Amino acid sequence: MTDDAPTFAFEARTSGPVAGVDEVGRGPMAGPVVAAAVILTPGRIPDGIDDSKALERDTRERLHDEIRAAAAVGIAAASVRTIDAINILQATMLAMRRAVARLPLAPALVIVDGNRLPDLPYPAMALIRGDARSLSVAAASIVAKVVRDRLMTKLAARYPQFGWDNNAGYCTAEHLAAVARHGPSAHHRRSFAPVRAALTQELESQLALTL
Repeated sequence: MTDDAPTFAFEARTSGPVAGVDEVGRGPMAGPVVAAAVILTPGRIPDGIDDSKALERDTRERLHDEIRAAAAVGIAAASVRTIDAINILQATMLAMRRAVARLPLAPALVIVDGNRLPDLPYPAMALIRGDARSLSVAAASIVAKVVRDRLMTKLAARYPQFGWDNNAGYCTAEHLAAVARHGPSAHHRRSFAPVRAALTQELESQLALTL
């Protein structure tokens, strides 16, 4: 855990359950965007919760399991097809709305990481760097990260050429080279520039063969 670890201060100011919301997967060129909503219960908060980016993988995995056993959790995603249809920002907002809707109880307040809010039926606040400031948002960041990583690892077994078990769909040099070599898969975001470029190159190559 970092020295300036997140706290329960925001949640403690509210009368009633508070949900923290975060997403993972806005930047990758493959795979869905995943959001989680977490309502922590005072007295049952697992030790060591922090911004998922500040934690080692084994620690994230352990905390994911502990959070889901002790907290109210909603998890949702927006697919690659949805991302391409409505853009990544709107798809992220959709995944967040779905995650909150899947909570087993209604929150009195929703704290969303970042500076934008999805359209929610509950009072909500946007909190910049929320995953480093609020325990509930940090917990949501852990759940979303682990769920998405596990999904990309499963997809990697079907598409081993792209290395998704290591890059999680992000635009690494190896991933870009694999897309250039093999072409995009059904799980690549065609609205993202690197994938569009690969599709254009593929089309140009096919046209050249017919001339």
